[in-house]
Amino acid sequence: MKLSNYMTGLLLAILAATGFACKAIFVKLAYRYGVDGTTLVTIRLLLVLPLIITMRLLRKAPATALSWHDRGMIILLGLLGYYLSSLLDFLGLETVSASIERLILCLYPTLTVLLSAWLMKTSISRRMWSAMALTYCGMVLVLAPDFAGARLDLLGMFFVVASTVSYAFYLTWSPSVIKRIGSMRFAELGLTISALAMFAHYLLTRPLGTLLHQPLPVWGYGMIMALVATVLPIYALAAAMARIGAGKTALIGSVGPILTIFLSIGILDEHLSPLQWAGVGVVLTGIWLVGQRKT
Repeated sequence: MKLSNYMTGLLLAILAATGFACKAIFVKLAYRYGVDGTTLVTIRLLLVLPLIITMRLLRKAPATALSWHDRGMIILLGLLGYYLSSLLDFLGLETVSASIERLILCLYPTLTVLLSAWLMKTSISRRMWSAMALTYCGMVLVLAPDFAGARLDLLGMFFVVASTVSYAFYLTWSPSVIKRIGSMRFAELGLTISALAMFAHYLLTRPLGTLLHQPLPVWGYGMIMALVATVLPIYALAAAMARIGAGKTALIGSVGPILTIFLSIGILDEHLSPLQWAGVGVVLTGIWLVGQRKT
């Protein structure tokens, strides 16, 4: 039985959410070997490049000329999506738990709605405002116990919030470019820009020898992140947005925090209090309500 274009988009969005949910777990496991966030994200993106080249060769995709506008947008989105957003996220994960990190990141659907209203002049209904308020109230419940116990690193949380804002801009501006150049080509070019920018950042801030002398497990986790938590989900995400749009794709991505929480409990021995679990429920309810908007 052949899947409809819409159902294919939904399945691709679920695949992307699952891959992204695993990322924070691999990052935390790699950090046990003493690697810092900048080095780890550089390893991840450098290992992405041969995977992209392989995928493009296998697809034998024709190369048509891009307009200067599209070239500029690809550079901008590559810098926002998987250079700046990834770097800020990895820096945040140095001090913030995987569970809290993923919950903060899952606010990007609400930010995407706000950015679309600001940049695309779309309207926001009263019900949508209420849903977004509910989402942020849920985040207060999640973060309050760690604030009260002085266990939440403010700088780390700032990095994760900044990563979320960067990713929301990426989601807001991506669909129009994807429609013009295609989802696969968009993913490949965007990742290539991200990888080159991250490598340049590394060379400007650290000696190259530090990168080459990382323990073998760090490179192993870098490869797993490159394949399972980067290339495959990014291809899936771009293809999903082309089929069902940025809003629904972002909504489906809200299953990611739940997957990350359960993985972090089972693998990293993290835990949430009953109040925080209640906050998780409130956050996800708000995100679900945001996704019910009429398009």
